[in-house]
Amino acid sequence: MALKKKKGGGGGANWMDTYGDMVTLLLCFFVLLYSMSTIDQEKWMMIVQSFNRTAEVSTDDTPHGPDGMNQDELGGGMPATTEMDSKMEELLQFLQNTAAAQADDSITVSEGDGFIYVSFDSAVFFAGDKWELLPAGKELLDGIIPALNQVGIYIDALEISGHTASAMGTYDPAWDYKLSSMRAAEVAAYILANSNDIDPARVQSKGYGQWRPVAPNDNEADRSKNRRVEMMITGKDLEDKLSDSIAQYYTTTGRDQPGVTQSAP
Repeated sequence: MALKKKKGGGGGANWMDTYGDMVTLLLCFFVLLYSMSTIDQEKWMMIVQSFNRTAEVSTDDTPHGPDGMNQDELGGGMPATTEMDSKMEELLQFLQNTAAAQADDSITVSEGDGFIYVSFDSAVFFAGDKWELLPAGKELLDGIIPALNQVGIYIDALEISGHTASAMGTYDPAWDYKLSSMRAAEVAAYILANSNDIDPARVQSKGYGQWRPVAPNDNEADRSKNRRVEMMITGKDLEDKLSDSIAQYYTTTGRDQPGVTQSAP
């Protein structure tokens, strides 16, 4: 007589349901513990570096992008525009419009790294071998000075330079430097006499004679290009005292700046 196999009872895998419920409850328990815990930053760094000694662990609270860069650094790479940058840009646009309004190329305007450069044909301001400002030159400056006033507090240095040309190969050092220096001084003095918002200490005038030409001196057309007055306007960062040319002067020379309280050593 053959023996019959005993069938196992139904529900033999019910233990998996109980096990799954237990794991779920344990997960919830650990999540609850984690939510109430605080992470020791020093221990966390030790754990991370135990796996990778070259790992650098950020200690700031600023969110980082996928490449590790601070979110503040992810803005297209363009620096923030300051108020000074905005004002200097307005001045540049005004000067460019002024130059464009001239019937000839007697005024050229360009922008450098932190400065605006303007070149005037000396015939705009002066008669030949003279340094007295012509009425047309004064009228031109009268139109520019209000724009300079608008950016007065942002000007670090306003440099006026005079340049002459070599007339038929002759050179008189005394007259050459005197003429170029006096022309620059006349323009600088006129600006200061008619401006209330530009610090006179930031205005400089220099004469270079014929030694910084922009064209050859072998014909009259090119010599006229060399007879010029240049204006270079440099902006300053109001929050960075080290960028201030006047502060640099007193720091470099070791002198005490009048009106400024010196801190005790």
